[in-house]
Order: sequence, then C-alpha cells, then structure tokens
Amino acid sequence: MKEIKVGIVGSAGYTGGELLRVLIYHPKVEIVFTQSASNAGNKVYDVHNDLFGDTELIFSSDICDDIDVLFLCVGHGDARKFLETNIIAEHVKIVDLSQDYRLKANTEYQSRNFVYGLPELNREAIKAAHYIANPGCFATNIQLALLPLAADGKLSEQIHVHATTGSTGAGQKPGPTTHFSWRNNNLSAYKSFEHQHLQEISESLDQLQDGFLPDIPGTLLERAAQRINFIPQRGDFTRGIFSAIYVDFQGDEADAYQLYESYYGTHPFTIVSHKNIDLKQVVNTNKSIIHLEKHGDKLLILNATDNLLKGASGQAVQNMNLLFGLDEREGLRLKSVGF
Repeated sequence: MKEIKVGIVGSAGYTGGELLRVLIYHPKVEIVFTQSASNAGNKVYDVHNDLFGDTELIFSSDICDDIDVLFLCVGHGDARKFLETNIIAEHVKIVDLSQDYRLKANTEYQSRNFVYGLPELNREAIKAAHYIANPGCFATNIQLALLPLAADGKLSEQIHVHATTGSTGAGQKPGPTTHFSWRNNNLSAYKSFEHQHLQEISESLDQLQDGFLPDIPGTLLERAAQRINFIPQRGDFTRGIFSAIYVDFQGDEADAYQLYESYYGTHPFTIVSHKNIDLKQVVNTNKSIIHLEKHGDKLLILNATDNLLKGASGQAVQNMNLLFGLDEREGLRLKSVGF
C-alpha cells in the first residue's frame, strides 16, 4: 500500500502536537503539510520542543488538496467555519477533533454524513465512512466504561460518574484554571451535571440500549442529565482521565467481568483488568484500562485513559487506520513522546 498523505490544520495546539508525535513515526504516513496560521514559517520543533531532532517540518499558512486525509485540530466551532469557507476535494477524507459534528441530533452532522468515531462502538461504520467526528476525551473514557452494559441492556436508571482530568484537557490557551500556581496542589469540580460531553455519551448509550434517553421535553443535554449524574473534576496533573462510575447491577462480579471481556475481546486498545488500576498505566498510550468491583447491588467501574491520545489524537490515528484498511494499531503500539 502507498503511503497515506496527511494534512493537519491547527497543528500548534496540544492535539495537533500529539498528532504530529504519532504520525511522524507512523510507517504508512507522509505528512504533506502541517498548518498553523499563528506559526506559519516557523519550524514545528520551535513550538513542540520535544520534536527537535525528529522532524524538519515547517508550519504553513495554506492547505493543499494533494492529500488523502485531513485532520482538523481546531477549536470548537472552528471546524464548521473552516469547512464552510474552504473547498476540500471530494477524495479527501476528514477526521475532525472538535465537537462540531459529533451529535446525531445536529443537522450539520446529518448533512455532511459524519460518523461518530468511537471504534469500540462504530468500527464497521468507520471503515466505510468518509468523514469522522472524533469523540471528546471525557466522552471516550465514560462511554468505554459503560458500552458493555448498554449493549446487554443492563444500564440502570441512574449512572453516577466522578471523573478527573489533567490540565491539557483545557487546551493550550492559558486561563485562570490552567495557571500553574492555581492548578498545582489543587482540585476542583466544574460543569457539574451539565458538561457538554453528556450529549454524545447519551446518544451512544441510546444507540446500544434503545430507550436509554428519557422521552421527556427538554434539550439533549437536559435529557441526558436525567440519567447520568456527572461530576467532572480538574486534577493537578498534566494528562490523563481517571473515572469512578457506579451503577445498579444484578449479577455478581464474575458476570460483570464476563460481559466486559466478551465485549472488548476484539478491541485492542480497551483492556479489562482484574487488578486495581492507576492513571500512570495509560499515560502516553492509546490504551483505556477498565477495572470492575461489585459492592452490594452496585457495580463500580474504574477507567483510566490518556486524554490526548485515546481521548483525542491517538484515537484520530486509530480512525485513520480503519478508514484506509490498516490494522487499527498501526503506529500506535509504542508510547508517544510527550508531556
């Protein structure tokens, strides 16, 4: 197979940098251009310092059509604007890392025929797709923790989620809650019960367990919040997401493990562990590791995921591999060099 020609838009941010770290050493990829309006003309390693010695790529201000796939690593709302103002050749496949096309309820999603790019949910649809909406980081972690239950119709009425993310989840632009002196040795909750990722989580769970979303008046976010009690937290570490989720579950612990191991048996990056887990097991990998415990009538589900890889750029490469008929592990077997 010839090399896949890749273009990246918005490559100076965290997800763009992580994508470059993976794709530079991907054996089947040629990076044709890496665009950044604010850094055009600069060496990539002037921004992503750890890539010094790995690449001589230069940020460009323009894009070209001599590519097979385009990655959009731009801010939320900017992907839609980009596609509205730029003509992309019909043969070019697109993987969008923003939230602009993730929701089936969104008319933009429907009109452009985007497929939601969670391989553990939509692997066959991804293989046949042209446009991919890459999932959000919290959404990836929480969905992977719950998909086996939904697929077996065993999701309970109420789902309780506490999930903590690293500072890179807020993006590269500095803000009051990403400043080192505020974030270090600190912990806080934000967007409790109303985080935007509840929408894509609920759509996926409803896809597997019909009727999961309550049929009541309100927005998708309001309906999702009736079932998923989500408390997001900011951690004082750089990267990764660790979630603790509990639901009512009638079977015993062995039943739960059988359910999860069966569901993820053919998915190489989601691993079920009988031992307790920690965040460092997944940092700088494309893995998501799940641990289960039964406590009375409650099933505790722990999940650890790297927000920049499996939660963003690694999953984007996994989707690219599926789009072009490669082993989905191609270029993702080793730890990336990052934060």
